[in-house]
Amino acid sequence: GEGVEAFVKYNYFHKEQKQAKKEPDPFHPDQLHYNLEQDCYYCPMGQQMHNIGQYQKKTTNGYLQTYTRYQATNCNGCPLKSLCHKSKQHRIIERNHNLIRLKAKAKEKLLSKEGVAHRKQRCWDIEAIFGDIKHNMNFKRFALRGIEKVNVEIGLVAMAHNLKKLALVI
Repeated sequence: GEGVEAFVKYNYFHKEQKQAKKEPDPFHPDQLHYNLEQDCYYCPMGQQMHNIGQYQKKTTNGYLQTYTRYQATNCNGCPLKSLCHKSKQHRIIERNHNLIRLKAKAKEKLLSKEGVAHRKQRCWDIEAIFGDIKHNMNFKRFALRGIEKVNVEIGLVAMAHNLKKLALVI
């Protein structure tokens, strides 16, 4: 809906945060400099990696993603080659520019003051409830199949959880 902002963690968000505290890997594609005007990357030795084409791949959910491939022109004799890549050819990297853009946008939100507050609040709001339902009520999987039946089942679990909370107050 309109006016709704998403503060959703993407895959590897936590791993990225841990990595950010360490020394970054200068050979990782995320660390390579991208020149938007020339649509090329620069390897750690400063060599241009030219756009050599694109291909598309569907995710398991059926979403079509576009990957752009970039290749260095001469890795022969480079003193960093063994650290940079294992290929016998010149190094090739694949980049999904749309995903990179979306992740950067999400990361900016998640690391903002508001994003940090939302992430902290989630721990209190929902994680404890999930833990209680899974551990104390021993509900680890649905017994029924189909969206309507699952909705009924989760409704019953939620009611049981709320009644248990109510009983503690009385």
